[in-house]
Amino acid sequence: MAEHRPRATAPRAAGPSGASESPGEDNPAGSSDSVTDPTAALLDLLDLSPAEGAQTDEEIFVGTSARQPSRRVFGGQVLAQSLVAAMRTVEPTRDVHSMHGYFLRAGDADKPITFGVQRLRDGRSFSARRTHAYQNGVPILSMIASFQEPDDGVVHQDPMPAGVPDPEDLPTTADLLGGFDHPVARAWAYERPFDIRHIDAPLYLTNEGSKEPRNAVWMRSLGPMPDDPDLHRAALAYASDYTLLESILRPHGLSWIQPGMSVASLDHAMWWHRPVRVDDWLLYVQSSPSASGARGLAAGRIYNRGGELVASVAQEGMVRIPRD
Repeated sequence: MAEHRPRATAPRAAGPSGASESPGEDNPAGSSDSVTDPTAALLDLLDLSPAEGAQTDEEIFVGTSARQPSRRVFGGQVLAQSLVAAMRTVEPTRDVHSMHGYFLRAGDADKPITFGVQRLRDGRSFSARRTHAYQNGVPILSMIASFQEPDDGVVHQDPMPAGVPDPEDLPTTADLLGGFDHPVARAWAYERPFDIRHIDAPLYLTNEGSKEPRNAVWMRSLGPMPDDPDLHRAALAYASDYTLLESILRPHGLSWIQPGMSVASLDHAMWWHRPVRVDDWLLYVQSSPSASGARGLAAGRIYNRGGELVASVAQEGMVRIPRD
């Protein structure tokens, strides 16, 4: 049976419900009657159950999914849950510093997900784990994560962009979409666990801002989170899948309601540089260096409000638009 890692558990925490974040073809949020407290719902998702008596070379955990209007599992959810599963098998003194994952199949949000963890290596300073997320006996995600004992070394970082408006001065998603009587709009506006506020003109309905391959948002959890550092790292992985592909859509005048457009995350890589709290405002700066072959690459840097670079992200996404 897998060793239970205390810091990776998810006690319930009360938090106000309210505005949330931004869309993607494979990540609309839960249906309007599914949750009343998005923060508590997120913590429930991250509180995996060990599978007792599983006869396998993997250490097995089981998790639930947030209900979705599209019935597809949000990619950030399965990333975060796969990371929590790996955390449960690593010494508590070792913190995750990187992960690399591939989305293999669309997940069914109406079914539980089984997570199998393989112990690849435990060295003097680093540990490596592979997690497969399964539904119907086949993997929907394959991920490798690396963990490290605390250590000292050289220190530098890219500076936080200057002149960014404060999050308090920007509209919430509820401000933008709350008046629409549509299940996806209601889910984006009220039911996701993160408040996402666009610095550039949002792409929910139109593409009216700059046509540069750049995007930036402020984000934080809607409610307070427990002090467990692993929960904050996993929750940041969850939120890192929001809005990242918008940097690919912007230069082409595309919005999320473009008729016939199909967008899906293909892979996801993430590096944690410094301690982070997701219940404080974080600036997520995103850019796309290239798009071709119905794929686009997006990169992101996540800063805390004090200007520290806490994480970096990269993702390739499929972007297909109808041919004329």
